[in-house]
Amino acid sequence: MTGTGSDASSGTPQPSVRADPAGPPSDTPLGPPPPFDPELAAALTAMEGRVPPPGFGADLIPVMREGAAEIMKAIPDELLTRNGAFAMEERTVPGPPGAPDLTLLICRPTAATAPTPAFYNIHGGGMIIGTNRIGMPELLEHAEELGAAVVSVEYRLAPENPHPAPVEDCYAGLVWTAEHAGELGIDPARLVVGGASAGGGLSAAVALMARDRGGPALLGQVLMCPMLDDRNDTPSARQMVGLGVWDSGANATGWTALLGDARGTEGVSPYAAPARAVDLSGLPPAYIDVGSAETFRDEDVAYATRIWQCGGQAELHVWPGGFHGFEGMAPEAALSRDAREARTRWLRRLLAG
Repeated sequence: MTGTGSDASSGTPQPSVRADPAGPPSDTPLGPPPPFDPELAAALTAMEGRVPPPGFGADLIPVMREGAAEIMKAIPDELLTRNGAFAMEERTVPGPPGAPDLTLLICRPTAATAPTPAFYNIHGGGMIIGTNRIGMPELLEHAEELGAAVVSVEYRLAPENPHPAPVEDCYAGLVWTAEHAGELGIDPARLVVGGASAGGGLSAAVALMARDRGGPALLGQVLMCPMLDDRNDTPSARQMVGLGVWDSGANATGWTALLGDARGTEGVSPYAAPARAVDLSGLPPAYIDVGSAETFRDEDVAYATRIWQCGGQAELHVWPGGFHGFEGMAPEAALSRDAREARTRWLRRLLAG
């Protein structure tokens, strides 16, 4: 189902995947929303006023960016070096053709004596906020345990930079990383792409691009509560309106920033919304996890199911009572610890294979 085409947003000839114009059914009978895990429900209550309200509009994007920037400033370098376990540097590398350069945050194990696995990280933030430092302290904890390097990409944000700018930046950074693996002390045969939320959706899109453009080869993809479907009309999206973190109203704001009036129409590229891809064969093994009490539940379950239906490999976890991003917002909760441990076990098996 692959062929040569062009992205309507850029006019640049490139491999493309055929898009699925059909949306998910909107007439599925719905019961009440699944309850939040009690420990996570308490964490949600404690965070009131510190997370964006459900259904926020584009007018809040500048405020959210300011808040995220303050949080990033508060992260000391010691957390990004893990007290000397990693050497950290920022590298400016070429962006996509005709686009600005981009920045990679590179953290390499200082004790490594041979090329290491690497995790190519794409940050979350609904396509509208965030930097390449989001989630890095937690990710580096994983990486230290696995003896892996981390390369985190800073991509252009919507709405100032709509599709295909964010995904093309992410792909360009991945290509640079693979081409400079030797210089970075990275084993190019053990390169894993991944991210959470919008970063999970962009990771899935980059995996599609790498398949369709002939590389770089990826060992795996880690899609944490990924943002995959611009149609925003699954049963879980309708079931969780006004609840938790990042409901369908907030989701509409993020997708509209990325796609404008094209959101929800037949012309959306699978490189923008991976749920639109018809053919999910030939992809690297995927780890997909999501909470049962969040907007993205059903689109993420469907993505894993369709990977299996195309003959691929995917491990799927639906964490009972989990809200969107629960692991990062309530890291000490029992469910969050279980989620981290399951992901680490999968990565260990993948890297050992």
